Amino acid sequence: MQQLLQMIWTDKKNVLLALLAGTVSGLTAVALFAQSGLLISKAALMPPFYVILILTAFLKLFGVTKSASKYAERYISHRVTFQFISILRLDFFKKLLPQAHVLNNYKSGDLLARITNDVEMLQNFFLRVLYPPFIALLVFLATILFTLFFSPWIAFILLIGIVLTSIVIPYALFRRPFQTATAEKKQLTVNATEYFYGYRDLLLHNQLQASKKTLSTLHTSYSSTRRKELDREQTSYLWNQLIALLTGFSVVFVGAYLTTIGQLEGVYLAMIVLVSLTVFESAVPLSMVPIFAKHTKKAIEQLEEITSKKITDGTIDLIDLKQSIQLRNVSYQYPSATRLAIENITMDIRAGEKVAIIGPSGSGKSTLLQLFMKEFKRNHGEFFIGDDDIDRIRISSLYEHMSTMLQHNHFFSGTIKSNLLFANLKAADVTLQQALTKACLTKNLEDPIFEKGGNLSGGEKQRLAFARLLLKESDLWIIDEPFTSLDIQTEQALFNTLMNEAHKKTLIMVTHKLTNLDQFDCIFVMQQGQIVESGTEEQLLAKQGLYYSMYHKK
Repeated sequence: MQQLLQMIWTDKKNVLLALLAGTVSGLTAVALFAQSGLLISKAALMPPFYVILILTAFLKLFGVTKSASKYAERYISHRVTFQFISILRLDFFKKLLPQAHVLNNYKSGDLLARITNDVEMLQNFFLRVLYPPFIALLVFLATILFTLFFSPWIAFILLIGIVLTSIVIPYALFRRPFQTATAEKKQLTVNATEYFYGYRDLLLHNQLQASKKTLSTLHTSYSSTRRKELDREQTSYLWNQLIALLTGFSVVFVGAYLTTIGQLEGVYLAMIVLVSLTVFESAVPLSMVPIFAKHTKKAIEQLEEITSKKITDGTIDLIDLKQSIQLRNVSYQYPSATRLAIENITMDIRAGEKVAIIGPSGSGKSTLLQLFMKEFKRNHGEFFIGDDDIDRIRISSLYEHMSTMLQHNHFFSGTIKSNLLFANLKAADVTLQQALTKACLTKNLEDPIFEKGGNLSGGEKQRLAFARLLLKESDLWIIDEPFTSLDIQTEQALFNTLMNEAHKKTLIMVTHKLTNLDQFDCIFVMQQGQIVESGTEEQLLAKQGLYYSMYHKK
């Protein structure tokens, strides 16, 4: 909340102008009706013509001023709000971008709702939470001081009405806990996103109607809760209107009584009555302040839940990755998981060594690679690259000397060339075409690629990712299940290319396939998050352990 106030204060000149215009608009509205009441009363007494002329002139002046100040108020206050929301969006995304991997912890629909709805909700902070009380306070204060000149009793009645409409009624209705539609909207957004993402699978598995029914139920629940919210808002608004009318009637009766006993001149009675009815227009927005404050607070909490996560990076840069890699009793557990994903992993990988990591599905192989890439931070143990702890190394420096080819690779809407240039911006067209040839991909550089590689087959995606791997000049290659979608002949050709191109590089490859493992310097066999065997293929076969069993079942 303090940060929001600071953002608004950065544009304090326009904020003060908006408050001034709003105050002038509120006061001239009161003055306009006060002048109207006085003009009616004076006209009934047949005063000199110049008095009517002067009162009429002031009436027109107040009318023009009211319209101009109202326009200025709307213009300036909305300009402040839009500038505030633009700063807020920019600040939010600046905090979000360095920790984009944190987004994997959130469902797409939930994340979309937070990034759009919650950020948009904060625009109400100035217009609906801060702004109305200031304007109402200034207008009410000036009006009460004005009515004191005519009758302290009427000023006191207005004060009671103001306290009831601006403080008592709003906070009496919203003081006790009430359910908002935020949770239902979040769940509805999540399910709707899943529905559209998985539409084809739902259709193929005959689950489309069941999914629609679930969405309909969630929509009904959201609509019901939202209706209750709106009912509560309308209740507060109606109570404010009722108090305003009762205050107006009280002013009429008390004013009439004071006139009969000579404590108030009758010519001012109509003026004071119209003032009492008009001044409460400033109190109408106050009925919504508590609920907008609650929504704003909730939006801030949900956004800070994402951006407040501390992302620590290293402080040193690597000269190269032609260094040994050592892991000592490294363990990692996913958040909220009940068991360790990997446990007490110990590895020694020399510079230029070719290492294969194998094991059954779910044994922790891909998780281990993510530790190598600093996507996860180990819970226990030691992890060194050369003499430096991996936590001390800047992630940008690590990636500068590392090439990766994972199970799922993202391809951007564009061309083959634009997607290859991600790996090497300086590569000439000839170099790019050579990489495609080595990857056995018969494509032209200008061939289009749809969003997420929608027009590529699984094998084409793997070969394009392999071409990107070949293009990057790096010392360490990390590869996860590289050729699962290829035929045997193409797989063998790419594997031979891989070993030739990685001749002087450190290679760490995860694979389920037990072919060609005799070409690796060391094989680590994982099971249930632990390394149970390690050595060359010949050594592992001689042990007749897990690898031996897997080898003879292939």
